[in-house]
Amino acid sequence: MGRLVVGGLALAAAGWALKDIPAEFGGRATGERLARMLRSPRFRDGVFHNTVPGSYTPPVSSVPGMLRELIFNRDARLPAGPVPLVTSPSTPPSAAGLSVVWYGHATTLVEIEGRRVLFDPVWSERASPSRLVGPRRLHPLPTPLADLPALDAIVISHDHYDHLDQATVRALTAAGAAPFLVPLGIGAHLERWGVPASRIVELDWEEETSVAGLRFVATAARHFSGRTLTRNTTLWGSWVVAGATRRVFYAGDSGYFDGYAGIGAAHGPFDLTLMPIGAYSPAWPDIHMDPEEAVNAHLDLGGRLLLPVHWATFTLAVHPWAEPADRLWHEAKARDVRLAIPRPGDRVDVDDAPLLDGWWELLGA
Repeated sequence: MGRLVVGGLALAAAGWALKDIPAEFGGRATGERLARMLRSPRFRDGVFHNTVPGSYTPPVSSVPGMLRELIFNRDARLPAGPVPLVTSPSTPPSAAGLSVVWYGHATTLVEIEGRRVLFDPVWSERASPSRLVGPRRLHPLPTPLADLPALDAIVISHDHYDHLDQATVRALTAAGAAPFLVPLGIGAHLERWGVPASRIVELDWEEETSVAGLRFVATAARHFSGRTLTRNTTLWGSWVVAGATRRVFYAGDSGYFDGYAGIGAAHGPFDLTLMPIGAYSPAWPDIHMDPEEAVNAHLDLGGRLLLPVHWATFTLAVHPWAEPADRLWHEAKARDVRLAIPRPGDRVDVDDAPLLDGWWELLGA
């Protein structure tokens, strides 16, 4: 009888843990949404393609080395102490200029000419379809989701779990009226999660729209998509946000490629670039930039201030926790690039960025 009770409790717990996973996978495009995808120059043979081909699967030869790193260097991939958070930034929002708040990983609030744009919001504890397994946060959110100011737009780069989070999407849908700007196909996920069709704007690369007096352009990235083992059935991308005088570039996830120079020529220069610097590896060089490549891309884009994202919050590769920031700071100094590396939750005024203090160095292994 005891075994039956224990077994029943285990099955109930497994059922609770798994009940939300089908919805986490999102939806599939049909109708006019699918027709738009089929018309995209990037869509053929049932999937989207990068302009510069590349691999997103580690070669078999890299697996033994990765396993050794996973087993023997775990502590180096974690901060050596609590990550310092800023819950009440001393720098106020720039009323007519440009400021930015980085909440961790890729989640970033841009305050541009009095408007607020939230990029890739993820407030869940794990970047995973499961509540029990998958990459878990290395630091808390500095700001509760309910305490966010009113938003003018919510922008998504692609549908991976560390950039598109069902629980956060549902909460933002209930809390406000801001539209979701997404690459082609991702609207099917949002509709399954209860976002009204009237609040979804789907764009192909080099398509644009205006929201709250800002111009949004979907631009290229070198990456991939997928919330299941089926990949590339939705588009990925980067974004340009342009006001009357200020311009911001958000790279999303991407390997380095020559498209950045074209984006800079067509839409730059940029007052601020938000560039991914973490989760890189020699095993997947085509889909994630390393810090030196992020500086290259920033310069290609004609950026004035570089603020790094996609690091510090989730362990997604085997490099040491502090290494992305260390390498970025070294490269930026060598190439005379203006850099801001704020603590999670702090605000940076792009016109008056503070001097770097190396806060992350105290947490390196």
